[in-house]
Amino acid sequence: MTIEELLIFGKSHCHSDHAKILLAELINKNPLELLNCLDETVPQEKIELYKKEVLALEEGKPLQYVIGYVNFYGNKFYVDERVLIPRFETEELVENTVNYVNKYFKEPIDIIDLGTGSGVIGLTLENKLSTNSVDLIDISKEALEVCEKNKNNFNSKANLIQSDFFENINKKYDVIISNPPYIKTNEEIEEIVKDNEPHLALYAGENGLDCYEKILMNISTHMKDKCLIAFEIGYEQREDIINLINKYLDNVEIEVKKDLSEKDRMIFIFKNLNNN
Repeated sequence: MTIEELLIFGKSHCHSDHAKILLAELINKNPLELLNCLDETVPQEKIELYKKEVLALEEGKPLQYVIGYVNFYGNKFYVDERVLIPRFETEELVENTVNYVNKYFKEPIDIIDLGTGSGVIGLTLENKLSTNSVDLIDISKEALEVCEKNKNNFNSKANLIQSDFFENINKKYDVIISNPPYIKTNEEIEEIVKDNEPHLALYAGENGLDCYEKILMNISTHMKDKCLIAFEIGYEQREDIINLINKYLDNVEIEVKKDLSEKDRMIFIFKNLNNN
């Protein structure tokens, strides 16, 4: 079969853009190049794989799991059903964290990424900042297997630790960052997310706050004298999480930032960072 024939097949079973992305990935071309080589014949084994992947999309499997990676902050990270698919909002969390670190810290820093999943947050920060150590934490052994694959792909020196947040951690950090589960148990979410992504990485109790409370109730003993805490949050959770912060932490400054959709999506906590 030719590229044109495969594209016709793909578009009859899934979104046109997805059909192009899948085929381009298989034959190592840019999707924009496909129109210039429609008559090119595709090897039989790749034809069979393409049809299998197209049908997986038709059945509701996310594109990122089918192609096996996601673009995050300019890099490709391996993902599969064992981890959450990173979202653009999380790139904004990383971007803001990088800016704050560059503003407030002059020396190499110690970072912990709680609930790391595929590792995109911690590994990106390690790549963008001067670090002493980066600890990637997850309760899921399966998630850490995915994270380790990404760690190796990036020649990272990060430490992977299986732990329920701070449970197995005996260390203080300059930067504590987390995109924890924050969906309410009974909250309605997209079927493609509910049916494919790990529920352990999605749901956080009746009010969606269980993970924030678990982190905050133990966080003070893991904060250095100067410390930045960065959370991604559900866009309706601002006031509830501020109340939790005030419950467990004294003498800190709190800043809420909106994402590009103008929704409250990030909370930053500053300890002694404006006292230089």
